[in-house]
Amino acid sequence: MSDDKREDRWTDGPELEPDEAREVRRQREAPPAPPAEDAETLRERQRLAQMEMMDRWIGGVLVEQRRSRRWKLFFRLFFALLILASLAATLYGIFGTPSPGAPAGPHLGVVKVKGAIDSESPASAERIIEGLNRAWDAEGAAVVVLHIDSPGGSPVQSQRIFDEVMRLRDEGDKPIVAVIEDVGASGAYYIAAAADEVIAAPASLVGSIGVISASFGFEEAIERLGVERRVYAAGENKAFLDPFSSVAPEQRAFWQSVLETTHRQFIDDVRQGRGDRLADDERLFSGLIWSGEQALELGLVDTIGSLDGLARERLPEPRVRDYTPRLDPFERISRQFGRVAMEWLGVPTGQSPLRYQLP
Repeated sequence: MSDDKREDRWTDGPELEPDEAREVRRQREAPPAPPAEDAETLRERQRLAQMEMMDRWIGGVLVEQRRSRRWKLFFRLFFALLILASLAATLYGIFGTPSPGAPAGPHLGVVKVKGAIDSESPASAERIIEGLNRAWDAEGAAVVVLHIDSPGGSPVQSQRIFDEVMRLRDEGDKPIVAVIEDVGASGAYYIAAAADEVIAAPASLVGSIGVISASFGFEEAIERLGVERRVYAAGENKAFLDPFSSVAPEQRAFWQSVLETTHRQFIDDVRQGRGDRLADDERLFSGLIWSGEQALELGLVDTIGSLDGLARERLPEPRVRDYTPRLDPFERISRQFGRVAMEWLGVPTGQSPLRYQLP
């Protein structure tokens, strides 16, 4: 091609601005547009997209189901292990730890009074009385020891144990000694007072001879919250202990008389158990609590000492055997679970509102 023809090709047509020339070149160099898809192709693309979306959704559902099954298996395994552990603990308590035989020779027959004194607690009257009779009937038990570490508790449970100790004490076959560890207060001291002798450490807390009934009054609180209290009772005083109702002066006076009557029973039994050993001090029955050293001066205890010291003092060779009945671990767990459930549901537990117990 000659130079004149090449020049004519580039100069044909109108003269363009640089920007317009670049746009023309871009259009010439751009790849050809894809051919327009027909309706059938579009429908096929949509169907494939829907299938892909469905596959993803089904995959997510399957993943979630697998995760849910794993959690269900985990919880089933957990509860199965919990039941097996409870069963194993129960069987171990029954068969795995046989009670040790009586020591060869004289020994202290110990019955533990530990924790709150209550019908549903380890320090129940039934359990303590059973242990007392075991120790009392054991030939090798030279001394029956009530090993006390308790803030007190139920008046009725305390009275039952007191009466049993006094009955055994009157038989006079062997001495009964109460040894107070950290705390021997209120209902726990009620029990100790029945023993032939009471021993405490210098820093033990002893006494608290009194009765308490504690609750709350919520009548104004529920009024502010707009809550209506509905209590149906036959008898004008049937619900006077309801914490959401006000207490009339005559009801308060009546309840105070119940506390004073129960307090008098406490005082009479302590006087019966301790006799002339009690000091003539009006504070003795005021509900105050003293150290073991102070209690010795007031006649609430007889000696400052400990369980080990008692064994060395009374026996040629110190030996101790625990006659407290063993607890069934499964029963104890079920009782605690039942009590907590009843408290959450607001179901009365049958526990007396009167307590020989530290606040």
